Amino acid sequence: MEIVTARLALRRPGPADLETIFAIHRDPEASRHNPSDLLATLAQAEHLYSRWDDHWRRHSFGYWVVEERESRKILGFAGLKVVRFREIEVLNLFYRLDPAAWGNGVATEAATAVVEWAGRHLPEWPILARVRPDNVASQKVAQRAGLTRAEHLDDLGEDGLDWLFITRWPAEENRRP
Repeated sequence: MEIVTARLALRRPGPADLETIFAIHRDPEASRHNPSDLLATLAQAEHLYSRWDDHWRRHSFGYWVVEERESRKILGFAGLKVVRFREIEVLNLFYRLDPAAWGNGVATEAATAVVEWAGRHLPEWPILARVRPDNVASQKVAQRAGLTRAEHLDDLGEDGLDWLFITRWPAEENRRP
């Protein structure tokens, strides 16, 4: 399955992508706001790929490889993962790019394509993005992809406070505590 945008092609990861998964996830700059995601060994990257592949097998979607459409150069990853949040199953929106691809709208284009894909194929599923308070660029990506800030859902993540951005959230779950 492939998602195509004006500049990008998003495709399911395969074993040939392992080196790129490792390269991006071992880069401290790429994981600056989520240091618990840093990988130190190729074995960790293999485990991460295995989890991504398992999600694809179980759900027929997951995290896509983000490539330049013409050159097929890999820029990073973006996609959706089924997670449990406050007792409901939701889709977690993820995007992580090679820092060399930052600043030219690639994350916004990829995240928007993923959210639009979910709107067509999984319209009943709520989507959330967990973003660090100091990661302004990621906050803008979430908002441009159609998610709205939901302060009342903010939560502690592995690396500290997560600000939550949501779309299609169940009305009963959208009330303030």
